[in-house]
Amino acid sequence: MAQHNGKFIAYYRVSTGKQGKSGLGIEAQHEAVRTYLNGGDWSIVGEFTEIESGKRSDRPALEQALAAARLHRAALVVSKVDRLTRSVAFLSRLLEAGVDVRFADLPAIEGATGRFMLQQMVAVAELEAGLISDRTKKALSAAKKRGTVLGGFRGVVPGRKMREASRKALQARSAARAADIAPAIKALQDAGKTSLREIAAGLNAQGIPTARGNGTWSAVQVARVLERLD
Repeated sequence: MAQHNGKFIAYYRVSTGKQGKSGLGIEAQHEAVRTYLNGGDWSIVGEFTEIESGKRSDRPALEQALAAARLHRAALVVSKVDRLTRSVAFLSRLLEAGVDVRFADLPAIEGATGRFMLQQMVAVAELEAGLISDRTKKALSAAKKRGTVLGGFRGVVPGRKMREASRKALQARSAARAADIAPAIKALQDAGKTSLREIAAGLNAQGIPTARGNGTWSAVQVARVLERLD
């Protein structure tokens, strides 16, 4: 098994309150995660435990784990894929979360290849759930017989509109990143670090990456984040 390097957020789940209090199953999940990481230069910068039913998709601890993974630019590691969900919608949520998700029982799911495999898992789950039917094909066939033109040329989006769409997408990413960083900044402010320079130093001390992930925090960068939050 290959060694893994970098930062990780660990997510554990038990199905009942009794399991959560007793620790039943948690120890095995901890061991599975550490076996998966298998030495190397890695660190777990956060651990989150959910006491939740596997059939539900509203899992606050998982949402916190995903936010922490985005904040620290870390991968989210889970002991078993069935510890997350059997829901197509929830697997899709993971794909949209912008987080590198790893499963200890499926070590091949990693990086671009892993993302592709997760997409295939979603597709298979949809098929098994009966969400894909032949009704669409029949409807398209009937429309074609009526002479309806399907698809086809829809025109070229002007460069101006493309630039505007790109600008809005960048703004959305910046706003999302600012929202991820907001709790860390508030914690520093609550601790008495109120100046931009003090906040920047606090973020650097915690190892929280900058928006671009390739430098250290400065007072100017903190000010930009605060502006986006306002």
